[in-house]
Amino acid sequence: MFTRKALFILLVAGMFLGLIAESVSAQGGTEKVRLGYVPVMIYAPLFVAAERGYFTAEGLEVELTPIQGGSDSVVQLAAGNFDVAVGGISAGLLNAAAQGLEFRIVGPMHTERPPVSSPLVISTKRAQEIQSVADLKGKKVSINATGAATEYWLYAALKKAGLGMEDIILTTVSFRDVPAALESGSIDAGILGEPLVTLQKDAGTLQVLADDFVDGITVTYLYMGMPFLTERPETAEGFVRAYLRALRDLQGDGWLNEDTARIIEKYTSVPAAVVLRANRPYYDPNGAIPLADLEELQAYFLTRGVLEYKESLDLRTYIDPSLVNKDLETLGQVPVREATKSHE
Repeated sequence: MFTRKALFILLVAGMFLGLIAESVSAQGGTEKVRLGYVPVMIYAPLFVAAERGYFTAEGLEVELTPIQGGSDSVVQLAAGNFDVAVGGISAGLLNAAAQGLEFRIVGPMHTERPPVSSPLVISTKRAQEIQSVADLKGKKVSINATGAATEYWLYAALKKAGLGMEDIILTTVSFRDVPAALESGSIDAGILGEPLVTLQKDAGTLQVLADDFVDGITVTYLYMGMPFLTERPETAEGFVRAYLRALRDLQGDGWLNEDTARIIEKYTSVPAAVVLRANRPYYDPNGAIPLADLEELQAYFLTRGVLEYKESLDLRTYIDPSLVNKDLETLGQVPVREATKSHE
């Protein structure tokens, strides 16, 4: 959570770092854009835009830094270390907004539909003991970061089984460490992102306990800090244009082709053959931002008591669709297409 003093220090530090970054960009002849990613499948639009040259075509030098969770991007955005953030709507982000962090949600990232790409998993050796989500009562269950969007995933899975968050012991474990934590017994279950799930299923070490607990909700988004938006508007527009091109590449069978799988393999270290069989996320090729989903997440965190305010923020003030709308004038609207074949 941010305190006001910590947020002030981060913002001041960010001003200096931003000036340095702008100077470097000017000298290099390209616009440098800094952001982070978690090495899991839902971040595919960033990987595709980078590897297919969409960022380069816009005159951008995009620096992608691996991080543990999407909520870490909020800290880095506040500090000025990142110009752009991609990740879930988290308690930390909402608290930072309430404390004065100026940012805008400029586009969506991924939408989950069953079978979800971030399921609830258990160790194979616990399969006789834990046969359903209801069996998790009193047990230790992990998400990848405190107050992260994955907490809402877990809440939804428990609710469907007639349980609440108070019925389990909540802990945090990074996605990469979940398999080992399950194997050692330090956790009983955990939310894990693809393609790590399929990789571990192939190894016989874990199995999916539930992957049907949400349908159609978007919890991850593309954010930009106000200094970036106001001082480098053409760079911001170019970034979103490249990002939209990547979202469109991931429509229909574009998700399932081997080239896309190899790109995801590069950033996740999971073999392309495994990626092709993993549960997939979905993306809106026209970049629409669903306000109702944002409000659902805020309502959940308010109920949990992890927000440092009591009255709901007007989340419309944090949404800026202008970049997407401007880029759509050039790129045009396209229909949402789902894959014509399914993974095995």
